Amino acid sequence: MHDLFSVKDKVVLITGSSRGLGAGFAFGFAEHGAKVIINGTNQEAVRQTVQAIKAKGGQAAGYAFDITNSQQVILKIAAIEEEVGPIDVLINNAGIHRRAPLEEMSEADWRQVIDLNLNAAFIASKYVAQGMIARRQGKIINITSLMAEGARSSTGNYAAAKGGLKMLTKAMATEWGKFNIQVNAIGPGYFKTELTQSLAADPQFDAWVKQRVPAERWGEPSDLLGAAIFLASKASDYING
Repeated sequence: MHDLFSVKDKVVLITGSSRGLGAGFAFGFAEHGAKVIINGTNQEAVRQTVQAIKAKGGQAAGYAFDITNSQQVILKIAAIEEEVGPIDVLINNAGIHRRAPLEEMSEADWRQVIDLNLNAAFIASKYVAQGMIARRQGKIINITSLMAEGARSSTGNYAAAKGGLKMLTKAMATEWGKFNIQVNAIGPGYFKTELTQSLAADPQFDAWVKQRVPAERWGEPSDLLGAAIFLASKASDYING
């Protein structure tokens, strides 16, 4: 059973992985032998992340495309599966935040956050799952948030999207479990990324976070790797939703 937690040579597509938590997942999976697919909309950022992983001896390929655009998703998934191999693991990580009180929030900011944080996970999963269903095997990991459980002022769009993604995870697990596809979610709390730089730099908010966390510190992207590898490996074959 030495390979129970192995992800060696698995093809792992991580959306929004040219930076932040996504890049953390990518470097971690590559270190454990997976073939990671770097995704983002900035071609140069994707290329740089791929090169950084390869420089450390990892296996990586880059595909820059907009995961909210179903036509791009269909074409790029087909290209990935032809050029790299069937996608074994999909990590729906891409996300943005646009903070504002709900009564002041623009409809554009509302729609943009819902589109990338929720709709894109549906689109990517729909087309990746079609191959997984045919092969009767696959893992999908949705990155939700502490905000899927509770909201803070100015986070209404983000909380709605992540709460929706939590329930979409359960729906996917219910529908696709019979095809030997396990769908689960990881809901990070406060982690240091580009999205949270301004919050971490605020002494009052920094102190509030540290008071609420047992470890008395912000999370680092590497802190999520163990949970992700568990959910991507055979060790989680009977865990769903």
